[in-house]
Order: sequence, then C-alpha cells, then structure tokens
Amino acid sequence: MITDLAARLVARNQPLEPAMAGMLAAVAALITFSPIGYGVVRHLLTLIHEAGHALIAVLTGRRLSGIRLHSDTSGLTVTKGRPRGLGMVLTALAGYPAPAVVALAGAVALHQGYAATLLWGLVGLSALMLLMIRNFFGLWVVLAFGISFGALSYLAPSHIVVGAAYVVTWTLLLAAPRAVIDLAQARRRPGGQGSDADQAARLTHIPAFVWVGVFFIACLAALVVGGYLLIWG
Repeated sequence: MITDLAARLVARNQPLEPAMAGMLAAVAALITFSPIGYGVVRHLLTLIHEAGHALIAVLTGRRLSGIRLHSDTSGLTVTKGRPRGLGMVLTALAGYPAPAVVALAGAVALHQGYAATLLWGLVGLSALMLLMIRNFFGLWVVLAFGISFGALSYLAPSHIVVGAAYVVTWTLLLAAPRAVIDLAQARRRPGGQGSDADQAARLTHIPAFVWVGVFFIACLAALVVGGYLLIWG
C-alpha cells in the first residue's frame, strides 16, 4: 500500500490539450460564480488564507497559538510576538494572496505533469492545519477537504485525477481575486474596517485601500500567469 501510494504521489501525466484545459476553466468559473459553488469554495479559500497567515508568522519568528475556521467562511489565526514590526506586517498581508500562490504553484505542477502530487499537497496542507485547528467547525472543514482530496487522489482513475486537479487550480485562480473584491465591498459596510488590509494599514500607515489594491493585483497576476501555464504553457 505504501509503495502504491508513493507511486501515485510522483506519477506524471501529460498536460491537457488547450481546448480541454479551457473547458475545465469554464467549469471552474461556473463553480466560482454560482452561489452554492462559491459557498463551498469560500471555505477552501479561508483554509488556505489562514494557512498563509500561519506559515508567514512561523517563518518570521512569531509563535502560532491556533487557527479557527467559522461557518460564515471567516477565519482567525492567533499568533504571539511583537505587536508591531516586519513580522507582524508580513503576517497580516499573507492571507489574501495565499490562495493565489497555491493556485500558481498548482499551475506549475500541472504544467510539469504532476496532477496527483498537487492533490496530495493539498492533503498535506490539511494535515498540517489539523495540528493547529482550535474549533470543531474548523476541524470538520479541514477533514472534509483533506479526506476528499486524498480519496480522489488514491481511488480515482488517472484521467479523473488530472481533470479534478485542473478544476481545483482554476477555481483557486478565479476565486482568489473574487475574494479580494468581496473584501473591498465588505469594507464599505458599517463595521467592515477590521480586515487584514486595515490591520496592515495600522501597522504601516499606508491606507487600507492601497493594500486591497496590492492583494487584487497579486491575485490577478497569478490568474494571468497560471492561466497561461494551464492553457498555452
């Protein structure tokens, strides 16, 4: 079983033809821009968003206390350390670009023919998140995605694995900038000024709308580069 799992982990496949990659992009767009589909995708975005905060916090020397994922698709990563400084700024900025970075890495993996490796990478991310989740709903979300990706990678035929990996990657590429648009809209409502962008603004004295713009440009750039790799790369 271990040998079979290892073989699946590093198995290579031929990248899809541009027409098929484009069709799967349309499927991902349907998921991302439908109310029900986006409701599910938002939970995956939040998982990766909080993982981005956690990773940068650890890399910059902060202590990670725990992560919570909530049913309204919000999340919270609690760290300990200096209340100001570069580490705190980078931690605050890491969340919104994180899904785009993961999606771009996925596009590179698919361009190289490693669809199963991409899905197992998401399983590994879920496993790491389990160590720091501090609420039951968050535990359910992480287990649901981790088990789903793991079962798909291990049990599904290779062509289904490849197709699913493309859809997941396209979905993250498309949903990452949409989440930033949601952020910009939420900030216009009363009580909506407690976001990552607002936290970064307080730390850097750079207006929050500038950071929202930085998030959007980063996510849009990932969509352009990742889309190129998936279709024409």
